[in-house]
Amino acid sequence: MIEAKQGVGRVAAFERIDPAFQLTVRDHVYRAIRSAILSGAFAAGERLNERQLAEQFGVSTTPIKEALRQIEMEGLVETLPRRGIAIRFSMQWAEEMILARAALESMIARLAARRIDKPSGTELLATVDVMKTATKSGDADQLIALNETFHDHIHRSSRCGYLAKLIERQQFYDASIRRIIHLDPAERRKALDEHAGIADAIVAGDADLAERLMRNHVVRSGETYLSIVFGKQKVSE
Repeated sequence: MIEAKQGVGRVAAFERIDPAFQLTVRDHVYRAIRSAILSGAFAAGERLNERQLAEQFGVSTTPIKEALRQIEMEGLVETLPRRGIAIRFSMQWAEEMILARAALESMIARLAARRIDKPSGTELLATVDVMKTATKSGDADQLIALNETFHDHIHRSSRCGYLAKLIERQQFYDASIRRIIHLDPAERRKALDEHAGIADAIVAGDADLAERLMRNHVVRSGETYLSIVFGKQKVSE
């Protein structure tokens, strides 16, 4: 593994790309750099050296440039005149991102409670049961995948069109955040209890409760993320 010091006392490590890897080179570079940014490996305002990144990945600068262009479209980096690419992502950006997700997910949960049918409700509760097993076994990777499945069930059950499109813009943040916070066993247990409560409220058709529980869940997990990545003290503390 190739490592390069980045940010404030952190290390961003990128592995050389295996030629047999099934993702395209650009997609691999894009995901790796984006994940590093969201995990706090780079400080806000820090400039990225394309040639250095290319050396770390063992590729030409072309996929690096392509990946950075896509990441810039997502707002995580910006091009500065005569200075190159710099990190735009910051704690304030992350806080706004979390608040946006809380607003969207809570409204989708509310609509799901109003619109869910019996088969979908059964499927949602079954997902929670699998999550309980994965939590007991400590399988973080499975839990991350199940977390995405859980929220996807709710999105589909809400039968939202416009809101579903809006939440898609949050998906690239969510996967990285879940991976960071689900490394903590205590966080995994809290998340399980919250997911179970949300599922019960939706299946019971309690829109007010489903909305409130989902908002609280997203905000609390967001505070955990901010604490891990930026060292921000949680409100509950």
